[in-house]
Amino acid sequence: MNFLNAITTFSHEQTRSISPENMTGEKGRSCMSASHLGPGRKGQGFISIKHGETVTIADIDGPGEIRHMWFTLTDKTHRGSFVLRDVVIRIYWDDEKVPSVESPIGDFFCNGFGARCEINSLPIVVNPTGGFNCYFCMPFNKKARIEITNEHETDLQHFFFTINYALLAKAFTDPLYFHAQWRRQRITQYAQDYILLDNIQGYGYYVGTYLALTALERYWWGEGEFKFYLDGDTNYPTQNSTGSEDYFGGAWAFHQRDKQGRASAKCFQTLFMGYPYQTNRDSTRDFFQTGEANPVHGFGDDALPMHGLYRWHLPDPIAFHQDIKVTFQQIGNDDIQLYERSDDIATVAYWYQNPSNNRNPLFPSQSERLPR
Repeated sequence: MNFLNAITTFSHEQTRSISPENMTGEKGRSCMSASHLGPGRKGQGFISIKHGETVTIADIDGPGEIRHMWFTLTDKTHRGSFVLRDVVIRIYWDDEKVPSVESPIGDFFCNGFGARCEINSLPIVVNPTGGFNCYFCMPFNKKARIEITNEHETDLQHFFFTINYALLAKAFTDPLYFHAQWRRQRITQYAQDYILLDNIQGYGYYVGTYLALTALERYWWGEGEFKFYLDGDTNYPTQNSTGSEDYFGGAWAFHQRDKQGRASAKCFQTLFMGYPYQTNRDSTRDFFQTGEANPVHGFGDDALPMHGLYRWHLPDPIAFHQDIKVTFQQIGNDDIQLYERSDDIATVAYWYQNPSNNRNPLFPSQSERLPR
């Protein structure tokens, strides 16, 4: 869509927003709560979500289209540093019983490892400090329902959100519904490709990948190819990338060199692809508070190398007519030869498809989602 041209013709739609100030999105019903400043003066900016609780933050009758979602929440509490992996977002379209979107909230916004990271891309933007924005267009005919589940070990006192959407005069004739699915394999198997997405029946477009890789072995981790099996492909895919850094738009292991000639990987971000996050330092205890004075921790702040990358296939969506499967090879390079390797991989696959029955894998438990 050309956003500059899209507003030159009036569509006679009704735009609405849902937030803690107006949980139903009704016309003329926002900003009604009172604060100490008086009626309608910023009375309710957040909700609280108890430990183990699932809250429906949006329940919208269609036809309509979600056009922007904004969230913010703490990334740590006195009970742990991985809130962004512990809180789960699920989105259901029409009469679905199985969600079309199912992901830890951090990973959905390209913030893997339970750690905040600024993202400056077209559909996903994360601004200081922890302002999560999604601009993926999400049409629906009958209903949209967004749920947030808190599996963190304590209550979330402050969960802020705004859902901006439009109500439309007529239903979509052949809509493609938005999907996103998180997966994680703590230890990948040698010579067996990691599976990002499978068991998808229907037609649509694959539009994006987020990869959160924790390196469990030495040397360069990214020689593996991304493979796209389309419409009955079995042994071999129809489309592929070359190396991992090539798929994310870089080259030669993202290398930059200092004045002494020592190589290191350089992070970058663009509208459609980026490598926004890398670290081998554990910062989870830097400002962690337990309610008592924190002792000096003898385990230090070293961590396994972590790499976060995104790729949006919006200018070049991958079309499928019957089915799609997406995989990623685990192959490394030690500057002598290629070798099979094993790492800890988590991903989010993003795609659009015709309305159909979702067949999601079993969603991992809170303990199974914890970063290393």
